[in-house]
Amino acid sequence: MNHNAIYALYSNVVTIDDTAGAFDAQGNKVEIDLTAVNAWVDPDTYKYQRAAEYPSIPDQLDTLYHSGLDAWKAEIKTVKDKYPKP
Repeated sequence: MNHNAIYALYSNVVTIDDTAGAFDAQGNKVEIDLTAVNAWVDPDTYKYQRAAEYPSIPDQLDTLYHSGLDAWKAEIKTVKDKYPKP
């Protein structure tokens, strides 16, 4: 079960058990539309993709020192262009 999708789509859900289902604050079972859950796309995905692909901070500082601000900006822009904000 995609917990992030369930929490995003069902604001009343406070706990999720992969076997038992989703529940509200009073312990009542919340019926989930699995088609909607499976179709949900995390709007922050681009952030995780960028973070994984950016050069490390030491490498970025090295680029700044040796190649200058324009070279550093170009490195960062390449990643930003590859994973644009939705």
